[in-house]
Amino acid sequence: MTQPQNNTAIIGAGIAGLACARALAAASRPVTLFDKARGPGGRMSSRRLPEATLDLGAQFLSVRDATFADALEGWQASGCLAEWPTSLWSAAEDGWHRHRDDLLRLCGTPRMSALTRHLAEGLELHAGTHIERLEGDARSWWLVDTEGRRHGPFTQVVVATPTPQARTLVAPHDAALAEACAAVIQRPCWAAWVLFDAPLPGLPEVDHDWQAVRLADPALRFVVRNHLKPGRHDQGESLTLLANLEWSEARLEDGPETIAEALLDAFQRGLPGDVTLPEPSAMGAHRWRYAQPDVFATGEAVNLDYRISGNGLALCGDSWRGPRIEDAWLSGHHLGEVLASEPNRSPLSTPDASRRKGHLAP
Repeated sequence: MTQPQNNTAIIGAGIAGLACARALAAASRPVTLFDKARGPGGRMSSRRLPEATLDLGAQFLSVRDATFADALEGWQASGCLAEWPTSLWSAAEDGWHRHRDDLLRLCGTPRMSALTRHLAEGLELHAGTHIERLEGDARSWWLVDTEGRRHGPFTQVVVATPTPQARTLVAPHDAALAEACAAVIQRPCWAAWVLFDAPLPGLPEVDHDWQAVRLADPALRFVVRNHLKPGRHDQGESLTLLANLEWSEARLEDGPETIAEALLDAFQRGLPGDVTLPEPSAMGAHRWRYAQPDVFATGEAVNLDYRISGNGLALCGDSWRGPRIEDAWLSGHHLGEVLASEPNRSPLSTPDASRRKGHLAP
């Protein structure tokens, strides 16, 4: 397919890629998204079973940045976000305690992927398209997928995927970007799910409709009751259990059933009193090989928003700022603003570093 000049391809339709695309689209810049999954979402994707909808990646988003907060107002008005959890707990040796702070937390409704689907509306998205390599010359870039199809030409390419995947794409073309990708440690995470035919029993001195709990177990860090999320009250009891990152690394090659059983056992151990869980009707687990970046691996946060080079390649995502949804969105949004501010820039020229918040790859 032939594209007009000064257009951008974005590989990855998670929150960072979508934020970049929306910033470009707002400036009337042509943009095309590619994602290997069946739809947008990335780690905000949801699994839909006949019995339940399950969020197996990000469970909610929190708000700290004013720019992100401004964007949230419009998303809430559209109906794709609602405040959640409102009954958050922390488990300790002396029992469960209500978790209180001043952070606003929001959840996609009726599932987390509702936000990314909202952001994808009106954008050109090629889902189910796995980009395998880039082919470039002095003035244009072509994207080649695993079926051998070529997409382009594009004047610039944004790679909004986890850094190990991004490195594979950019390494043949830009050593500095590849080196930056190699420096980011990506941590894996197991996410288990469990369905029950019966509701969970009541817990002593805990709300009967508690929604989520943080745990200090070596295996298990967070448990969510999916049916108590906004828009899901017609489904039965189900849990999402997120493993600790270190435990996930040690058990990375275990089978999904083994993982699910181990995390459910850990949750049983974390229940207060002598409460016993009902028998599960089904369970499983999903392995996120690149769940989140360790931006503190070198002792300090990266906090540089994105990477961009002078040959028409750029990188964005949580790898360049922090592990939260907010971080990923800000990375893509800031990059999109920079690319949109120079619509006539040749792909071989270098943007003025003094005009942007990010980092110019040498």
